Amino acid sequence: MSVLLRRLVLVGGVISILLFTLFPFYWMVITSFKSQAEAILFPPTLWPQDFTLDAYREVFQKLDLGASILVSLGMIAVIVSGEVITSTLAAYAFSWIEFKGREILFSTLLVLASVPMPVFILQLFIVVQKLGMVDTFAGLVAPWLANIYSIFLLRQAFRSIPKELRDAIYVDGGGDLTFLLRVAVPIVKPVLITVIVFSTVYTWNAFLWPLLVVSNKGLRPVQLAVAYFAQGEVSNYPALMAASFLSALPALLVFAVFQKQITEVYARGGMKD
Repeated sequence: MSVLLRRLVLVGGVISILLFTLFPFYWMVITSFKSQAEAILFPPTLWPQDFTLDAYREVFQKLDLGASILVSLGMIAVIVSGEVITSTLAAYAFSWIEFKGREILFSTLLVLASVPMPVFILQLFIVVQKLGMVDTFAGLVAPWLANIYSIFLLRQAFRSIPKELRDAIYVDGGGDLTFLLRVAVPIVKPVLITVIVFSTVYTWNAFLWPLLVVSNKGLRPVQLAVAYFAQGEVSNYPALMAASFLSALPALLVFAVFQKQITEVYARGGMKD
């Protein structure tokens, strides 16, 4: 097989995989702009015959999307801020501060990180219930103010900083906090951005925990509100697709904007010891 033919096969394979991956998203978007009558046509149309925004109007009227977006944004603001603070301090301690049992404790955290959420979510709910935080905003955010994966990612980045920089800060009369804020954090900025992006997207897509802890309609985040909306609009395909598209769009935009920083983290070996 000639080099040109191999390249054509490779390019054709990549394009086929890309189309296979993107087609469901394309179908969701175009269906959201169709009328209900066109959405149930067979064979289906690959492009709307008449563009309409009726599905989006219906979503905003029935779903109360604005209130759900505010709840999700509030969760993101609190959870991401808390996670950045706790993860940065914990990662710095595991990287630069010597204390008895440090490696054992960190290894224990890694083991706990491998436990899937459904295994411990019932126990977590019982704790939140005992604290009286069920059906409250505090109950939505409190369990997620720390994240083991973020601690691990930042620890790996902190460990790559030369020890001489820390020694120089100590010579100038500074301490751990000075070194952390003035030297370490600016150096690991791409990793910190990655942590923020992952935490933001994960919080925006949160569904299982809000489903358990919240019954008040005014406290439903976007994904939970969309799920309840879907129960009442099972056969309304354009409205379902419009709600799904609106709920997925912010996460896609965040990844698109910060793709360079995320790629840089993995290119620099942010996941390696």
